[in-house]
Amino acid sequence: MIPYVPARAAEAVPVIDLAGASSAELANRLAVAGEVHRACRDIGFFYVANHGVDRALVAAQFDWARRFFALPQADKDAIALSRSPCNRGYEPMGGQTLDADTPPDLKEGFYMGWHLEPDHPLVRAGLPNHGPNAWPAGLPGFREQMQAYYAALFDLGRRIARLVALSLELPEDHFDGDFETPMTILRLLHYPPHPANARPNQLGAGAHTDWGLITILAQDDCGGLEVRNADGVWLQAPPIPDTFVVNLGDMLERWTNGLYRSNLHRVRNAAAGRDRYSVPFFLEPSYHVRLECLPTCTGPGNPPRYPPCSAGEHIAEMYRRTYAKAA
Repeated sequence: MIPYVPARAAEAVPVIDLAGASSAELANRLAVAGEVHRACRDIGFFYVANHGVDRALVAAQFDWARRFFALPQADKDAIALSRSPCNRGYEPMGGQTLDADTPPDLKEGFYMGWHLEPDHPLVRAGLPNHGPNAWPAGLPGFREQMQAYYAALFDLGRRIARLVALSLELPEDHFDGDFETPMTILRLLHYPPHPANARPNQLGAGAHTDWGLITILAQDDCGGLEVRNADGVWLQAPPIPDTFVVNLGDMLERWTNGLYRSNLHRVRNAAAGRDRYSVPFFLEPSYHVRLECLPTCTGPGNPPRYPPCSAGEHIAEMYRRTYAKAA
Protein backbone atom coordinates (compact mmCIF):
# COMPACT_ATOMS: atom_id res chain seq x y z
CA MET A 1 0.00 0.00 0.00
CA ILE A 2 1.30 3.47 -0.86
CA PRO A 3 1.60 5.40 2.43
CA TYR A 4 -0.53 8.49 2.89
CA VAL A 5 1.38 11.78 2.87
CA PRO A 6 -0.54 15.05 3.39
CA ALA A 7 -0.64 17.29 0.34
CA ARG A 8 1.74 20.22 0.27
CA ALA A 9 0.33 23.64 -0.57
CA ALA A 10 1.89 24.16 -3.98
CA GLU A 11 2.93 27.69 -4.87
CA ALA A 12 2.80 27.05 -8.62
CA VAL A 13 1.76 24.33 -11.05
CA PRO A 14 4.89 22.23 -11.73
CA VAL A 15 6.36 21.60 -15.18
CA ILE A 16 7.29 17.98 -15.98
CA ASP A 17 9.65 17.15 -18.84
CA LEU A 18 8.39 14.02 -20.61
CA ALA A 19 11.63 13.37 -22.51
CA GLY A 20 12.60 10.61 -20.08
CA ALA A 21 9.21 8.93 -20.43
CA SER A 22 10.18 7.60 -23.87
CA SER A 23 13.52 6.22 -22.67
CA ALA A 24 14.29 2.54 -23.10
CA GLU A 25 15.61 2.58 -19.53
CA LEU A 26 12.96 1.85 -16.90
CA ALA A 27 14.86 3.96 -14.36
CA ASN A 28 14.39 7.04 -16.53
CA ARG A 29 10.68 6.37 -16.92
CA LEU A 30 10.35 5.83 -13.17
CA ALA A 31 12.06 9.16 -12.52
CA VAL A 32 9.41 10.96 -14.57
CA ALA A 33 6.67 8.92 -12.88
CA GLY A 34 8.01 10.10 -9.52
CA GLU A 35 7.46 13.72 -10.57
CA VAL A 36 3.96 12.81 -11.69
CA HIS A 37 3.28 11.16 -8.33
CA ARG A 38 4.24 14.27 -6.33
CA ALA A 39 2.19 16.59 -8.58
CA CYS A 40 -0.84 14.27 -8.42
CA ARG A 41 -0.76 14.21 -4.62
CA ASP A 42 -0.06 17.90 -4.05
CA ILE A 43 -2.22 19.72 -6.57
CA GLY A 44 -3.55 17.36 -9.26
CA PHE A 45 -2.17 19.62 -12.02
CA PHE A 46 1.08 19.78 -13.97
CA TYR A 47 2.40 21.07 -17.28
CA VAL A 48 4.07 18.65 -19.70
CA ALA A 49 6.97 19.72 -21.91
CA ASN A 50 8.69 17.67 -24.65
CA HIS A 51 5.38 15.86 -25.13
CA GLY A 52 5.91 14.91 -28.77
CA VAL A 53 2.83 16.57 -30.28
CA ASP A 54 3.64 18.62 -33.38
CA ARG A 55 3.60 22.35 -32.66
CA ALA A 56 2.07 23.02 -36.09
CA LEU A 57 -0.83 20.65 -35.35
CA VAL A 58 -1.61 22.54 -32.13
CA ALA A 59 -1.44 25.92 -33.87
CA ALA A 60 -3.77 24.66 -36.59
CA GLN A 61 -6.22 23.47 -33.94
CA PHE A 62 -6.60 27.01 -32.64
CA ASP A 63 -6.96 28.38 -36.17
CA TRP A 64 -9.79 25.97 -36.88
CA ALA A 65 -11.43 26.72 -33.51
CA ARG A 66 -11.57 30.41 -34.46
CA ARG A 67 -13.03 29.55 -37.85
CA PHE A 68 -15.67 27.33 -36.31
CA PHE A 69 -16.88 29.86 -33.74
CA ALA A 70 -16.89 32.59 -36.42
CA LEU A 71 -19.54 30.67 -38.39
CA PRO A 72 -23.02 32.20 -38.59
CA GLN A 73 -25.05 31.28 -35.54
CA ALA A 74 -27.54 29.38 -37.67
CA ASP A 75 -24.77 27.12 -38.99
CA LYS A 76 -23.62 26.31 -35.46
CA ASP A 77 -27.17 25.79 -34.22
CA ALA A 78 -27.74 23.28 -37.02
CA ILE A 79 -25.41 20.87 -35.18
CA ALA A 80 -26.43 21.81 -31.62
CA LEU A 81 -26.01 19.27 -28.83
CA SER A 82 -29.78 19.24 -28.45
CA ARG A 83 -30.04 17.71 -31.94
CA SER A 84 -27.56 14.93 -31.21
CA PRO A 85 -28.49 11.62 -29.57
CA CYS A 86 -25.00 11.38 -28.08
CA ASN A 87 -23.96 14.91 -26.99
CA ARG A 88 -21.90 15.80 -30.05
CA GLY A 89 -21.74 19.11 -31.85
CA TYR A 90 -22.22 22.71 -30.80
CA GLU A 91 -22.81 23.89 -27.23
CA PRO A 92 -24.41 27.37 -27.14
CA MET A 93 -23.31 30.23 -24.94
CA GLY A 94 -24.51 29.65 -21.38
CA GLY A 95 -25.33 26.02 -22.12
CA GLN A 96 -23.37 24.60 -19.19
CA THR A 97 -23.15 25.40 -15.47
CA LEU A 98 -20.01 23.83 -13.99
CA ASP A 99 -20.48 25.44 -10.56
CA ALA A 100 -24.01 24.78 -9.34
CA ASP A 101 -23.92 27.90 -7.15
CA THR A 102 -23.25 30.32 -10.03
CA PRO A 103 -25.04 31.51 -13.18
CA PRO A 104 -24.39 29.62 -16.45
CA ASP A 105 -20.86 29.74 -17.81
CA LEU A 106 -19.83 32.49 -20.25
CA LYS A 107 -18.56 30.24 -23.03
CA GLU A 108 -19.62 28.31 -26.11
CA GLY A 109 -18.17 25.02 -27.24
CA PHE A 110 -17.94 22.10 -29.63
CA TYR A 111 -17.84 18.39 -28.74
CA MET A 112 -16.43 15.46 -30.68
CA GLY A 113 -15.69 11.96 -29.47
CA TRP A 114 -14.86 8.43 -30.53
CA HIS A 115 -16.98 8.04 -33.65
CA LEU A 116 -19.38 5.08 -33.71
CA GLU A 117 -21.84 4.39 -36.52
CA PRO A 118 -25.54 4.07 -35.60
CA ASP A 119 -25.41 0.28 -36.12
CA HIS A 120 -22.54 -0.24 -33.66
CA PRO A 121 -23.58 -2.64 -30.84
CA LEU A 122 -22.92 -0.05 -28.12
CA VAL A 123 -25.05 2.53 -29.93
CA ARG A 124 -27.85 0.02 -30.53
CA ALA A 125 -27.69 -0.81 -26.81
CA GLY A 126 -28.51 2.84 -26.06
CA LEU A 127 -25.41 3.65 -24.02
CA PRO A 128 -25.26 7.38 -23.26
CA ASN A 129 -22.77 9.49 -25.25
CA HIS A 130 -22.02 6.78 -27.82
CA GLY A 131 -22.61 7.48 -31.50
CA PRO A 132 -21.60 9.56 -34.50
CA ASN A 133 -19.95 12.96 -34.46
CA ALA A 134 -21.67 16.03 -35.90
CA TRP A 135 -19.85 18.28 -38.36
CA PRO A 136 -20.67 21.79 -39.59
CA ALA A 137 -21.60 22.31 -43.22
CA GLY A 138 -19.51 24.70 -45.26
CA LEU A 139 -16.24 24.26 -43.33
CA PRO A 140 -14.13 21.85 -45.42
CA GLY A 141 -11.04 20.59 -43.66
CA PHE A 142 -12.46 21.02 -40.16
CA ARG A 143 -13.31 17.35 -39.69
CA GLU A 144 -9.88 16.19 -40.86
CA GLN A 145 -8.10 18.58 -38.47
CA MET A 146 -10.23 17.50 -35.50
CA GLN A 147 -9.56 13.83 -36.23
CA ALA A 148 -5.80 14.38 -36.58
CA TYR A 149 -5.61 16.32 -33.32
CA TYR A 150 -7.81 13.78 -31.51
CA ALA A 151 -5.49 10.94 -32.61
CA ALA A 152 -2.36 12.79 -31.48
CA LEU A 153 -3.80 13.67 -28.07
CA PHE A 154 -5.18 10.17 -27.59
CA ASP A 155 -1.65 8.83 -28.07
CA LEU A 156 -0.25 11.39 -25.61
CA GLY A 157 -3.00 10.61 -23.10
CA ARG A 158 -2.22 6.92 -23.14
CA ARG A 159 1.49 7.66 -22.65
CA ILE A 160 0.66 9.80 -19.62
CA ALA A 161 -1.65 7.05 -18.31
CA ARG A 162 1.36 4.72 -18.38
CA LEU A 163 3.30 7.18 -16.24
CA VAL A 164 0.35 7.38 -13.85
CA ALA A 165 0.37 3.58 -13.57
CA LEU A 166 4.08 3.56 -12.75
CA SER A 167 3.55 6.37 -10.24
CA LEU A 168 1.03 4.15 -8.43
CA GLU A 169 3.42 1.17 -8.25
CA LEU A 170 1.36 -0.66 -10.85
CA PRO A 171 2.51 -2.40 -14.04
CA GLU A 172 3.19 0.19 -16.74
CA ASP A 173 0.45 -1.26 -18.96
CA HIS A 174 -2.18 -1.36 -16.18
CA PHE A 175 -4.58 1.03 -17.95
CA ASP A 176 -3.80 -0.07 -21.53
CA GLY A 177 -6.85 -2.29 -21.91
CA ASP A 178 -9.32 0.33 -20.63
CA PHE A 179 -9.55 2.32 -23.88
CA GLU A 180 -10.96 -0.17 -26.40
CA THR A 181 -14.01 2.01 -27.12
CA PRO A 182 -13.23 5.09 -25.05
CA MET A 183 -15.61 7.84 -23.98
CA THR A 184 -12.78 10.30 -24.64
CA ILE A 185 -14.00 13.76 -25.66
CA LEU A 186 -12.29 16.62 -27.49
CA ARG A 187 -13.78 20.06 -26.98
CA LEU A 188 -13.23 23.48 -28.47
CA LEU A 189 -14.07 26.37 -26.15
CA HIS A 190 -14.59 30.07 -26.89
CA TYR A 191 -14.77 32.62 -24.07
CA PRO A 192 -15.81 36.11 -25.22
CA PRO A 193 -14.41 39.17 -23.44
CA HIS A 194 -15.77 39.22 -19.92
CA PRO A 195 -18.84 41.49 -20.03
CA ALA A 196 -18.91 44.57 -17.83
CA ASN A 197 -22.46 43.73 -16.75
CA ALA A 198 -21.72 40.12 -15.77
CA ARG A 199 -23.01 39.08 -12.39
CA PRO A 200 -20.37 39.11 -9.61
CA ASN A 201 -20.14 35.32 -9.42
CA GLN A 202 -20.38 34.63 -13.15
CA LEU A 203 -17.25 33.20 -14.80
CA GLY A 204 -16.19 31.79 -18.12
CA ALA A 205 -16.11 28.40 -16.40
CA GLY A 206 -17.20 28.11 -12.79
CA ALA A 207 -15.11 26.30 -10.19
CA HIS A 208 -15.28 22.58 -10.92
CA THR A 209 -13.39 19.33 -11.11
CA ASP A 210 -13.15 17.30 -14.31
CA TRP A 211 -14.88 13.98 -14.62
CA GLY A 212 -12.64 11.51 -16.41
CA LEU A 213 -9.18 10.04 -15.99
CA ILE A 214 -7.02 12.97 -17.09
CA THR A 215 -7.53 16.20 -19.05
CA ILE A 216 -4.92 17.57 -21.46
CA LEU A 217 -5.46 21.28 -22.10
CA ALA A 218 -4.07 23.54 -24.81
CA GLN A 219 -4.70 27.21 -24.03
CA ASP A 220 -4.02 30.36 -26.01
CA ASP A 221 -2.01 33.30 -24.70
CA CYS A 222 -4.94 35.03 -22.96
CA GLY A 223 -4.53 33.19 -19.67
CA GLY A 224 -7.36 33.00 -17.17
CA LEU A 225 -7.03 29.44 -15.83
CA GLU A 226 -6.83 29.28 -12.02
CA VAL A 227 -6.16 26.24 -9.81
CA ARG A 228 -6.85 25.93 -6.07
CA ASN A 229 -3.98 24.63 -3.93
CA ALA A 230 -4.18 22.62 -0.70
CA ASP A 231 -4.51 25.83 1.36
CA GLY A 232 -7.47 27.03 -0.69
CA VAL A 233 -5.41 29.68 -2.52
CA TRP A 234 -6.20 30.21 -6.20
CA LEU A 235 -3.03 29.97 -8.32
CA GLN A 236 -2.64 31.22 -11.86
CA ALA A 237 -1.85 28.56 -14.48
CA PRO A 238 -0.64 30.83 -17.28
CA PRO A 239 0.09 29.57 -20.79
CA ILE A 240 3.65 28.29 -21.27
CA PRO A 241 4.74 27.90 -24.91
CA ASP A 242 4.96 24.33 -26.24
CA THR A 243 3.36 22.76 -23.16
CA PHE A 244 0.02 21.30 -22.24
CA VAL A 245 -1.67 21.57 -18.85
CA VAL A 246 -2.60 18.14 -17.47
CA ASN A 247 -5.04 17.66 -14.62
CA LEU A 248 -6.60 14.68 -12.93
CA GLY A 249 -10.28 13.89 -13.15
CA ASP A 250 -12.72 12.46 -10.62
CA MET A 251 -12.28 8.93 -11.97
CA LEU A 252 -8.62 8.87 -11.00
CA GLU A 253 -9.40 10.21 -7.53
CA ARG A 254 -11.90 7.35 -7.12
CA TRP A 255 -9.50 4.77 -8.51
CA THR A 256 -6.74 5.92 -6.14
CA ASN A 257 -9.04 6.00 -3.11
CA GLY A 258 -8.46 9.73 -2.74
CA LEU A 259 -4.65 9.46 -2.86
CA TYR A 260 -4.52 11.57 -6.03
CA ARG A 261 -6.42 14.86 -6.26
CA SER A 262 -9.06 15.86 -8.78
CA ASN A 263 -8.70 19.53 -8.04
CA LEU A 264 -10.94 22.56 -8.35
CA HIS A 265 -10.18 24.98 -11.16
CA ARG A 266 -11.98 27.83 -12.90
CA VAL A 267 -11.64 30.22 -15.85
CA ARG A 268 -12.19 33.94 -16.15
CA ASN A 269 -11.25 35.66 -19.39
CA ALA A 270 -9.30 38.56 -17.93
CA ALA A 271 -7.71 39.65 -21.24
CA ALA A 272 -9.30 43.04 -21.90
CA GLY A 273 -11.27 43.07 -25.12
CA ARG A 274 -9.95 39.72 -26.34
CA ASP A 275 -11.61 36.41 -27.10
CA ARG A 276 -10.08 33.41 -25.32
CA TYR A 277 -9.85 29.96 -26.91
CA SER A 278 -8.86 26.66 -25.32
CA VAL A 279 -8.87 23.02 -26.39
CA PRO A 280 -9.39 20.47 -23.61
CA PHE A 281 -9.02 16.76 -24.32
CA PHE A 282 -10.71 14.49 -21.78
CA LEU A 283 -9.18 11.01 -21.66
CA GLU A 284 -11.89 8.65 -20.46
CA PRO A 285 -12.00 4.84 -20.50
CA SER A 286 -14.61 2.60 -22.05
CA TYR A 287 -18.14 2.66 -20.61
CA HIS A 288 -18.06 -0.68 -18.80
CA VAL A 289 -14.65 -0.26 -17.14
CA ARG A 290 -15.16 -0.68 -13.39
CA LEU A 291 -14.01 2.06 -11.06
CA GLU A 292 -12.82 0.15 -8.00
CA CYS A 293 -10.15 1.41 -5.62
CA LEU A 294 -6.74 0.17 -6.70
CA PRO A 295 -4.98 -2.41 -4.49
CA THR A 296 -1.90 -0.19 -4.05
CA CYS A 297 -4.15 2.54 -2.63
CA THR A 298 -6.03 0.46 -0.05
CA GLY A 299 -5.02 -1.75 2.81
CA PRO A 300 -5.21 -2.16 6.59
CA GLY A 301 -6.51 1.03 8.11
CA ASN A 302 -7.31 2.47 4.67
CA PRO A 303 -10.41 0.72 3.31
CA PRO A 304 -12.03 1.79 0.02
CA ARG A 305 -13.86 5.11 0.41
CA TYR A 306 -15.76 4.97 -2.88
CA PRO A 307 -18.32 2.37 -3.94
CA PRO A 308 -17.61 0.64 -7.25
CA CYS A 309 -19.39 1.89 -10.37
CA SER A 310 -18.83 1.82 -14.09
CA ALA A 311 -17.01 4.64 -15.84
CA GLY A 312 -20.10 5.22 -17.99
CA GLU A 313 -22.45 5.56 -15.02
CA HIS A 314 -20.13 8.14 -13.52
CA ILE A 315 -19.89 10.23 -16.72
CA ALA A 316 -23.65 10.09 -17.36
CA GLU A 317 -24.32 11.48 -13.88
CA MET A 318 -21.84 14.33 -14.42
CA TYR A 319 -23.56 15.34 -17.67
CA ARG A 320 -26.91 15.35 -15.89
CA ARG A 321 -25.68 17.61 -13.12
CA THR A 322 -23.86 20.24 -15.19
CA TYR A 323 -26.48 20.68 -17.90
CA ALA A 324 -29.46 20.81 -15.53
CA LYS A 325 -29.23 24.63 -15.34
CA ALA A 326 -28.62 25.26 -19.05
CA ALA A 327 -29.78 28.67 -20.15
